[in-house]
Amino acid sequence: MVPSVNDEEETPAAVPDPTAPGPLAGARQSEVRPALESLESLGDGRAVVDEMHELIRCSRFFSEFTVGDVDFLAQSLEAYRAQQGQIIIREGAVDDYMLLVISGHVEIAKRSGESSLKSMMLVGPGATVGEMSMIDGEPRAAFCIAAEPVTVAVLRRDAMVRVMLEQPSVGAKVLIKLVAMLSERLRQAGASLSLYC
Repeated sequence: MVPSVNDEEETPAAVPDPTAPGPLAGARQSEVRPALESLESLGDGRAVVDEMHELIRCSRFFSEFTVGDVDFLAQSLEAYRAQQGQIIIREGAVDDYMLLVISGHVEIAKRSGESSLKSMMLVGPGATVGEMSMIDGEPRAAFCIAAEPVTVAVLRRDAMVRVMLEQPSVGAKVLIKLVAMLSERLRQAGASLSLYC
């Protein structure tokens, strides 16, 4: 069974059947809301800074960051915990943040028909999601659903501007990483399209 999606209803929304096969299997029935406010707030990014330090070694996003850069950036982040099956980002929503997955895995899924979702990929610690909407303010292209208990750090657009003004070297590293990741995704999409031409 695939999850049900109903735009008129914010709660409860159906999530995948835990017994169903497929990449969304294992999510439980739960009350979900499309906003960060439905997640457990852990405070600012300093609550997860030790885990962020560990990501310096394995995350493409943090590969050029020093421990001091991460400590500074953490002050501008918000940390949240999501339980399995909770929607972290809702396709079509307009908001101004990106996520850095600190622990756990997040399922990226697209609307498939009027009431179900199709799994696109699973991302884990060190991955970033939602960068495009943070930058351009356009509606979200996909759902992000906690595939298991997940901790995420949130960078909002206004916090990104503060980082750039207060610590330009850290802001530049963030922007360069975002541009590089978005460029890579565009190249991959282009390569995929060329297979069909």
